[in-house]
Amino acid sequence: MPTLWHQARRSARLNPSIIREILKVTEQPGVLSLAGGLPSADTFPVEAIRAACDKVLTDAPHAALQYAASEGFGPLREWVAQRLGTMGIKVKADQVLVTTGSQQGLDLIGKVMVDAGAPVAVESPTYLGALQAFNPYEPIYASLAGDDEGPLPGAIEALPHDAPGTRFAYLLPNFQNPTGRVLGEDRRVALVRAAQAARVPLVEDNPYGDLWFDEEPPAPLAARWPEGTVYLGSFSKVLAPGFRLGYLVAPEHLCPKLLQAKQAADLHTPGFNQRVVHEVIRDGFLDTHVPTIRARYRLQRDAMAAALLRHLPEGSQWQAPKGGMFFWVRLPAGCDAMALLPKAVAAGIAYVPGAAFYAHAPDPRTLRLSFVTLSPADIADAVALLGGVLREHLDATAEVTP
Repeated sequence: MPTLWHQARRSARLNPSIIREILKVTEQPGVLSLAGGLPSADTFPVEAIRAACDKVLTDAPHAALQYAASEGFGPLREWVAQRLGTMGIKVKADQVLVTTGSQQGLDLIGKVMVDAGAPVAVESPTYLGALQAFNPYEPIYASLAGDDEGPLPGAIEALPHDAPGTRFAYLLPNFQNPTGRVLGEDRRVALVRAAQAARVPLVEDNPYGDLWFDEEPPAPLAARWPEGTVYLGSFSKVLAPGFRLGYLVAPEHLCPKLLQAKQAADLHTPGFNQRVVHEVIRDGFLDTHVPTIRARYRLQRDAMAAALLRHLPEGSQWQAPKGGMFFWVRLPAGCDAMALLPKAVAAGIAYVPGAAFYAHAPDPRTLRLSFVTLSPADIADAVALLGGVLREHLDATAEVTP
């Protein structure tokens, strides 16, 4: 019988998040998860949020619970503009659009900027959620060649110039998801110069920039080329992800269309959430709170680095990140991270296979490990389990190899 409901062609490009699917598996008893990119719940400032909720409901209950402006809560937008100014990004509050998580910002950018068949440049690998956000708008991805320091400027210069032209290059300069890599000063300068010469706008996603361990990252790309960069930020990693609160900062001529796309999507980000977050952060709370997160994550990073060195088999490759939440591991030859995942889960350990983070030519030997949700002792146990699964696989492979 013919179906009554006909799906749009672009719906074929919607795929489930492998991370979300893996998180379902990690709910099984006894599984130590290094999979999800979840901030540690132990860092959530519950008491400060409880006090802020009480104050908002005391001082402005009706306004907090009513429909609100699509642009976002004015004082919060002012706070964001001032905060970005300390990073060298000179913007007005009118250029700040509060989004329902920075993930919505990616969707709005795709909706406004991408036509079917238009090129979009991404790192290789890149954030899986960005690919999911852009996919429905049917871009053609250009994977930027890179090295250990990040995307190569020559890869930007080589992007297509002719119609329809590369709509933008999507970059995560700080402690990238999934690799944990941070772009150094020289590479940032070179990438911006290459983008300016090629007339390729930049989309700079910075959810992890505050989570540095030893030294603050260099100035953002948006501070170097404000008229050519859309900047995305988030409160999820430094406060609590349950608020679903992010923001987008764009050149002035783009703001009206991004606002209209936001209005069509959800009218506005929840006003109560915005007011509560502003109440928490407005007097400098993050200046004392975020360093406690950094200290915690640094210890967990060190625990994972030691465990990887101790337990992973010869031929495994990784670098300890200087911030953020992730290790990116390349397994020895003969290992397929996706194929090995069921064995790992059966052994009590979960991770994210790296193949999902590539727009093209995935590397099956890669995987992502998150170090922020488990204690150092549990991290050691989890990596030991992973090492056991890998060694068992390599031993079995060696036995059947003539």
